Amino acid sequence: MSAVIDTNSIWTRHYDHPTPWLTAFPPLSMPEMFRQAVERHGASNMLDFLGRKYSFAAVGDAVKRAAAGFQAMGIAKGDRIGLFLPNVPHYVAAYYGALLAGATVVNFSPLYTVDELRAQVDDSGTRLLVTLTAAALLPTAIKVLEGSSLERLVVGSVAGVLSPIKSLAYRLLKRAEVADVPADPRITRFSALIANSGEVVAAPVDAERDVALIQYTGGTTGTPKGARLSHQNLTANARQVIALDPHRDDVDRILGVLPFFHVFANTCVLNRTIANGGEIVMLPRFDAGQALAAVVRTRVTAMPGVPTMYQALLDHPAVATTDWSSLRVCISGGAPLAVELKARFEAATGAKVVEGYGLTESAGVVSVNPYDGEGKAGSIGQPLAGTTVRVVDRDDPTKDAESGVPGELVITGPQIMQGYWNRPDADGESFVAIDGAAWLRTGDVGVIDEDGYIRIVDRLKDMIAVGGFKVYPSTIEKLLYHHPAVKEALVIGVPDAYRGEAPRAFVTLNTGAGETSDVELAKWLNGQLGKHERVDAVVVRDTLPKTMVGKLDRKALRAELAKEEG
Repeated sequence: MSAVIDTNSIWTRHYDHPTPWLTAFPPLSMPEMFRQAVERHGASNMLDFLGRKYSFAAVGDAVKRAAAGFQAMGIAKGDRIGLFLPNVPHYVAAYYGALLAGATVVNFSPLYTVDELRAQVDDSGTRLLVTLTAAALLPTAIKVLEGSSLERLVVGSVAGVLSPIKSLAYRLLKRAEVADVPADPRITRFSALIANSGEVVAAPVDAERDVALIQYTGGTTGTPKGARLSHQNLTANARQVIALDPHRDDVDRILGVLPFFHVFANTCVLNRTIANGGEIVMLPRFDAGQALAAVVRTRVTAMPGVPTMYQALLDHPAVATTDWSSLRVCISGGAPLAVELKARFEAATGAKVVEGYGLTESAGVVSVNPYDGEGKAGSIGQPLAGTTVRVVDRDDPTKDAESGVPGELVITGPQIMQGYWNRPDADGESFVAIDGAAWLRTGDVGVIDEDGYIRIVDRLKDMIAVGGFKVYPSTIEKLLYHHPAVKEALVIGVPDAYRGEAPRAFVTLNTGAGETSDVELAKWLNGQLGKHERVDAVVVRDTLPKTMVGKLDRKALRAELAKEEG
């Protein structure tokens, strides 16, 4: 039997991040983290929203006023305040204001339907929802107000946070995109919420016990569950991410185009940058052209994104003329980053792309490749300081897997959630007791090499059972990305009368790929695979389904196919 890698010492012997792996992160509440940042960096810019600047002091004042406004509405410690917002300044004021008032924040995607929003509002017990007058948001929020346990709405205006010239243009040219606010005592304007002196009674916070954020999982493997993230979970992960950056004391200006409602951006863009005294260049949504223009206009130093975002930037004609010289690092997360895409983006921009890994249940980030140095392409890097990852047997998670044998990744660290909201059944499935401690089960299958770098092989639930063999979809997908015609790839299992299941590949093609056929791709692919791994077909599509943050979505693909067959 091979020896098991000792995860208790490997990162003390070989650690490529600038902060020691054994670093501790003392308990810290979110309001205190925010207060310290405002105190240290008051005159510096915190936000750049489409060219309008907001200083730390100005946002700090808005946060106090929002907190006082929430308390005047009867919000008390532990009440849930929902944010149904894109990346706008209202989000920052409401997020930290709710926490200062003692409330728990619940993030909701602006893309949710009425039914999706209603279900999560009711599940979380959200009392008050903050949204915008945008026609894509307000009607949905009003319907939920009418048909759920929700008690109140607070409604902001995009025009009110733009520069004077852009505000006038927005009011004139975007009138069709603005919904009327009905006269209803349950609906309050955001301007009225913050029309006060900012005298707030800060709620006492137990950083390790009190829930700061209920963050719903993406739902790619079932019904979304609300992860209960404490103040310490969030502040520890923000500090852990800051500790990764050897240039954290230099100019710190980050492109904030990933949606704040998602845990990746919430930690890596919002909390991390504010705690470090940096500036967030906010865009309400991802548009490749706008993102490229923002890079040039503001000289950002960091750009977190998901793989599909980097692909979209590469596809834009302006990528070749964009000045990337200010950019120190791009952090890729949310989904596996193809080695080929990393290489193409780095060649086109001169920027460095480092891949990381995290989960909703880990407050955002677990591991990442080093910002400086080589790292290991195709890996998710080494764990953050204070975080331990181990590989356990897929059939018995209480036992370590043999060295080099893929097993389930389990994690402990200060960023790991308390558990799920109202789901003790799910808690029992998501944690395993090892050596007297609770470890989060990720459902991801991986290995750790002798240098402490982690590679993910696949997800337990995505493995395909082919005639008694387990086939990893990601192995086939990685091969497909080697073909110059393939832009995106997803592999799923489909019923097979003889083998039980068979792998089937679905791809989109690069522009200019020519007359590459599905038959040619299947022949090329199967020639490199073992007998049980061979696909029964390669299906060329115009698009592949993606989640709200741009991850390729196997669950949605399966649902589409089931609907077509049904």
